[in-house]
Amino acid sequence: MIKTPNKDVADAANAALAKSSVRELRMIRVDRSNNDLQLTGSVRSFYHKQLAQEAVRSVACGLRVINRVDVAS
Repeated sequence: MIKTPNKDVADAANAALAKSSVRELRMIRVDRSNNDLQLTGSVRSFYHKQLAQEAVRSVACGLRVINRVDVAS
């Protein structure tokens, strides 16, 4: 796990998604609320939803990751 100060966790999570080679992941929004990081947006597959979650988890610094990304059919 990458160590990041808590105030910068949402920025680090957004940066992790912005670096993704999967275009859909670059469109996902990450917001911080108390001890949570919430992911919102839409992707085409459950695999991409999981990729987004794991990318954010790597910088979450112990915060709970709530994945509210929709999978569009």
